[in-house]
Amino acid sequence: MLSSSCASFLKRSAAALLLVLPALAAPHQSIAQPHFNGAKAYEYARQFVAIGPRWPTSPGHQKAEDYLRAQFKHDQLEEDTFTANTPIGAVNMRNFIVRFPGKKDGAIVLATHYETNYYLRNINFVGANDGAATTGLLLSIADGLRGKKLDGYSVWLVFFDGEEAIKSWSASDSTYGSRHLAAKWGRDGTLSKIKAFMLADMIGDKDLDIQRETRSTDWLVALVRQSAKKFGYERYFFQTDQPVEDDHLAFIARGVPSIDVIDIDYGPGDSYHHTAQDTLDKISPRSLTIDGDVFLETIRLINLR
Repeated sequence: MLSSSCASFLKRSAAALLLVLPALAAPHQSIAQPHFNGAKAYEYARQFVAIGPRWPTSPGHQKAEDYLRAQFKHDQLEEDTFTANTPIGAVNMRNFIVRFPGKKDGAIVLATHYETNYYLRNINFVGANDGAATTGLLLSIADGLRGKKLDGYSVWLVFFDGEEAIKSWSASDSTYGSRHLAAKWGRDGTLSKIKAFMLADMIGDKDLDIQRETRSTDWLVALVRQSAKKFGYERYFFQTDQPVEDDHLAFIARGVPSIDVIDIDYGPGDSYHHTAQDTLDKISPRSLTIDGDVFLETIRLINLR
């Protein structure tokens, strides 16, 4: 007959063995990866779309500025104001830069644009995918960075003004905010601190199909591809190649490793792009989850370089 203490020991040992056996039986089983909160990013996008059109000089643009200012009131927020020379004259514009400090010397920049097109001001263009979705993406990424001392590089979030043309897209009538900031950071030495520049544009589309932008830096393209593969998202990334004129080009021109993560084909035959059809129902939390997973994993990989 076993003593009570011996019996108790055997029971504890058996229980421990039951916990160990499943792990031994499946030694290669991976722990499920936590996913980015695409639903929260979508909610931010919904709030931003509710502002309405936000073309430069409009009341909606001021509301968009106020919204971003309120979201980052407790963070390291810089408002980069400048005057753009446009086809309608001098226009006051404003970039928002939010810095989350890291332990390593240098920074990774994640960027989007937040305004809508001046020349579409008469058609109630709210830019749900073209500006709002990626604004929501960066806002949700900020939620995960806030209040932490990052182990790797600092992460800077940039919300560009004036990406869209005022009258008709050209080298001089577009990307006002990024051209201004790249030149400013080039003059003051900030560009030398940037390890990677990652632009997000039009990637809230329910039918997500992100092209490989051909002027993007090859090693960043490779890291984004590797990140997508980790989560089984390969089919959403880089199935086709296409050059795109966008906010990353001012940084590429100055030697900053940069990538434009963009789904330029929006709607059947690109039929939603720059139309009143670019509404909230065309974007999805699922696509924003995919985007967030890949951006955060790419940051991790950049920190390992």
